Amino acid sequence: MVLRIATFNAENLMHRFDFSGFQNEMRRDRALQILDVQDKEQYKQLEQARVVAHTDDAMQLTALAIADTRADIVCLQEVENLEALKAFEYGYLYKMVGQGYRHKYLIDGNDGRGIDVAVMTREETATGDAIEFLGLQSHAQLTFDELGLHTPKLGELGLEPGDRIFKRDCLELDFRIGGKRFSLFVVHFKSMSGTRDGIDGRTWTMPIRAAEAQAVRHIIETKFGDGSTANKRWMVCGDMNDYRSKILVHGDRFAGYTFETVDEPTSGFDPLIADGFSVDLAARIPDLERWTLFHSRGPEERHLCQLDYMLA
Repeated sequence: MVLRIATFNAENLMHRFDFSGFQNEMRRDRALQILDVQDKEQYKQLEQARVVAHTDDAMQLTALAIADTRADIVCLQEVENLEALKAFEYGYLYKMVGQGYRHKYLIDGNDGRGIDVAVMTREETATGDAIEFLGLQSHAQLTFDELGLHTPKLGELGLEPGDRIFKRDCLELDFRIGGKRFSLFVVHFKSMSGTRDGIDGRTWTMPIRAAEAQAVRHIIETKFGDGSTANKRWMVCGDMNDYRSKILVHGDRFAGYTFETVDEPTSGFDPLIADGFSVDLAARIPDLERWTLFHSRGPEERHLCQLDYMLA
């Protein structure tokens, strides 16, 4: 069985307008921050015009990126619903790859903005093996208490034992490909957010991601049984919103750039790679080819890091 898989955060593949930026500057586009907007109605008109123009560019770039992967199965994050995914696939991706990803899977998760994880598949792989869908299951309802994952640290963050673990979901899908079973777990962990009580966003949110990662591991071990996961075909794909190393960017376009790799002692998804439970497939390629995010707060704070992972 030869299988090509891709994971991609589509960044707000929405079927609706979001006007929350009028009251929340963190959600307001930088172009609109320049303008003196007098009232909410004027803001809505400007936002609609901006979104229509921006969305077409963003969707073309997203479709180009997905088309370049030549993947048999595509895992996606930040998709509002199946209608939005179908419109994107037909209106953009289909024009680039033809009759490709005809099967689409999504279940509403926990995210307050309505951004979910999703999967698109071809009917067969590039080598001609049939991709047979066997079933899917959402784990969005799982609570900390159910898996015994609640900790005092989570309590300090305002999370109760009865709260749901996943900020979005862990979407589990089963396939038979070329006569062999394959299981896929698609995730989008808690974002790093901003500074809180003087603690940087990555640090104070890490216990939440660690709990999500422990929950995914529990789901996999329960599915296959402890000790047998190494003999099964499965992958965890998605946006972990954390990193094991970052590449500091020094210099400028005139003097030239240099890059410095700095390893991190911990990450929020360590439970998924501890004890050799899984292998980060991207670790096989050079550091400068792995990054999926460019973070910049100006010339004094710039780094590249890998937030998106494929763990097998």
